[in-house]
Amino acid sequence: MKKNRIYKLLLAGAVPFLLVSCFAAKEYERPELEEISEELYRTDKLPQDSLNIAMISWQEIFTDPILKSHIEEGLENNIDIRIAIQQMLAAEAYVKQGKASYFPTLSAGPSVSHQILSRNSQFGSFFNGNITQYDVTGNLSWEADIWGKIRSNDRAFTAAYLQSEAAHKAVKTQLIASIASNYYQLLSLDEQLRISEQTLEYRKSSLETTQALKEAGNVTEVGVQQTKAQLHTAEALVVQLKNQIRLLENSFAILLGEGPQDIKRSELSRQRINTSLNSGVPSQLLRNRPDVIAAEYGLINAFELTNAARANFYPSLRLTASGGFQSLELDKLLNANSLFANLGASLLQPIINKRQIRTQYEVSQAQQQQALLNFKKAILVAGREVSDALSNYTASTERIEILNNEYEAYNKASGYSEELLNNGLANYLEVLTARENALNSRLNLINAEYNQLNAIVNLYKALGGGWQ
Repeated sequence: MKKNRIYKLLLAGAVPFLLVSCFAAKEYERPELEEISEELYRTDKLPQDSLNIAMISWQEIFTDPILKSHIEEGLENNIDIRIAIQQMLAAEAYVKQGKASYFPTLSAGPSVSHQILSRNSQFGSFFNGNITQYDVTGNLSWEADIWGKIRSNDRAFTAAYLQSEAAHKAVKTQLIASIASNYYQLLSLDEQLRISEQTLEYRKSSLETTQALKEAGNVTEVGVQQTKAQLHTAEALVVQLKNQIRLLENSFAILLGEGPQDIKRSELSRQRINTSLNSGVPSQLLRNRPDVIAAEYGLINAFELTNAARANFYPSLRLTASGGFQSLELDKLLNANSLFANLGASLLQPIINKRQIRTQYEVSQAQQQQALLNFKKAILVAGREVSDALSNYTASTERIEILNNEYEAYNKASGYSEELLNNGLANYLEVLTARENALNSRLNLINAEYNQLNAIVNLYKALGGGWQ
């Protein structure tokens, strides 16, 4: 009879281990994403092969030494970068906790308890109505990971850490792109301000000429007032550009982790980005774009948490042990006769628990689907950003050529009209129109040059460059 009981106990204890192969935690597999194809983004006439500018360090992409120094300062001091680092440290602490979950828990400490007993109870008269007991106890507890719950939680913590690491890289990529973009915009505003100030000085001189022409009877007072109006337009433009520069400098300083200040910079005409604009193949976004990488780790985290939630439906096997010294007299507490020990094993199967386990599992499934959709969205957004950057680069390059021809034509028209006016052969309105068109065309040309540089920066960021 005793042997039969032993066999039954062994069989009962072995059942969970025999079922492990049926209910063990699933392994993560990257989902099939139909959107990852050669048409994920448009490459148009730009080269598309295994080469990718995202693999090139930002030190090689950007050649301006002043811009490089600003990027280095931003990477060192930017507040968002430092926040991301603290998030990584917090996630790393959870990873350590996940690794420690495989080990047993151990606690120890002294205690004293005083119990007042009823004199009519079984032990009340024997102990004179009260008991004082002294203990020094150690407790050990360990749960067997037979369903992979602990392993799944460990993997979830690891995925969360890798997600925070990828998020840090994404912040770094965004910061580099923001510094470069703001720097080029400052240079374009500087160039627009230089042109506007030159125009302002020219229009002051032009006003004197117009007043002289009026005295000579070649133009009317209308021409003088229109020239004054153009002068004031130039003055307002200079004020506006100076304010834009100051505001942009304030924003730039925040990127560097500093207060508002003047930003050191060079000139727009000196900027050169000579790297070939290879966009690579779409599948490279999965390993280059930090935000896409972070989204996939978010999916892995949700997948492993679903594994852990599923494991809660099955029995948990826990082994416990306690031991130490126990005595009714303090001076005999550490006596050999005061030693005690308890060993125990339990197999607990949840049956009715207010639907908590099922709710947790259903929520984790829904969160896993959300993470999957976020992963797909991150890939599609990445593809769109690459397409936008490529399109903006192509358009701005074409516009530069067109605007160069436009400005040249307007500039000649302005010179010819003033020469004709001085000889009494042209209407003054034609002169004013030619001047205004030439200025606007020059400002638009500077804008197009900035847009071309900014498109390269955005392409570099969209392909996942900057963090390597």
